[in-house]
Amino acid sequence: MRKIQTLVHLIVLLALISCQSNSKPAEADESSKVTTPVTVTSITTSSISKVINLTATSSYLRKNTVKSSTSGYITKTSCTIGQYVKAGSPLYEVKTKEADALSNFSKTNPELAFNGELTIKAPTSGIITEVTKQANDYVADGDQLCIIADQSSLVFLLNVPFEQNKHAAIGTNCQIVLPDSTRIEGTITSKLAAIDAVSQTQSFIVKPHTNIQLPENLTAFVQLRESTKVNTQVTDRKCILTDETMENFWVMKLINDSTAVKIPVKTGIVTDNQAEIISPVFDKSDRLINTGNYGLPDTARVNIIQP
Repeated sequence: MRKIQTLVHLIVLLALISCQSNSKPAEADESSKVTTPVTVTSITTSSISKVINLTATSSYLRKNTVKSSTSGYITKTSCTIGQYVKAGSPLYEVKTKEADALSNFSKTNPELAFNGELTIKAPTSGIITEVTKQANDYVADGDQLCIIADQSSLVFLLNVPFEQNKHAAIGTNCQIVLPDSTRIEGTITSKLAAIDAVSQTQSFIVKPHTNIQLPENLTAFVQLRESTKVNTQVTDRKCILTDETMENFWVMKLINDSTAVKIPVKTGIVTDNQAEIISPVFDKSDRLINTGNYGLPDTARVNIIQP
């Protein structure tokens, strides 16, 4: 009886081993059919620039102070902060203190009726950046009422560390990046003589090439070219992969329509969207994976969803 049980156990064991050996090729065959959807791009020969980002603040260089030409009470205002006004536009109406005093007696004696209201107009066209007085306020002769900034005098004050002044020469073209990601071309026109004692930065004046109405004290980034490479290999930055140490770089290159292999590369200038490949030299017909490449093995089966 024991011999029969032993024989049955051996038969079951052999059957299990046979099933396992048969399933391995099936699993391997299934894994070989797994593909990763990817998109690809190519290599181009062009120029690429390395930029430095520095902070800048908008400012109006020319401002006109509107002052009261008499003493009295403001009866009407026609200006608000941010409003654009033309030269000669009425801003305030001021009733002299004499007219205000006589108005109490004019009700009983019409001969004492006296209007005594003066209209103060804008001396120049521009944007109102500050309003000091409001309706019913008392003003003396010469008091500041508001400030009008000349829109054409808008500049950005660029703060440049002294060691990087060589990149901010007068006449240098640059890009101004606003907080909403709007990009404006600009030119460095001059620099201030003083250096900030704490931050050791020097202010440069950047003239923006735009007609957009921008507020004062707006913080933006100014991009200056630090270096430029011409006639070099450039591709999508997303093609470049690296390890945890950020020392080894590679790309996934297609050798046919369904297979990609790992190619170690040496990178140069890297921007927000592009990357320079110094070596090896690729052909213009080579295709590199730019999405779906993360985590792929050295050799991977892929499915191109966008050529």
